[in-house]
Amino acid sequence: MISLKACKNCRTITEANKCPRCGGEVSREWQGYLVVIDPERSEIARKMGIHAAGRYALRVK
Repeated sequence: MISLKACKNCRTITEANKCPRCGGEVSREWQGYLVVIDPERSEIARKMGIHAAGRYALRVK
């Protein structure tokens, strides 16, 4: 089974032990799943400060 983790800095969801986007620390404790396809047109991405398409966690502990 694949263990997904979320970056504590940018909230990117990944399988790696280090964030591929910012190099930050990852956590297995996260909630919510958001997929951003077009960050320029997404109001949610704008409010969360997301500038790149990808998978994101809504909350990371």
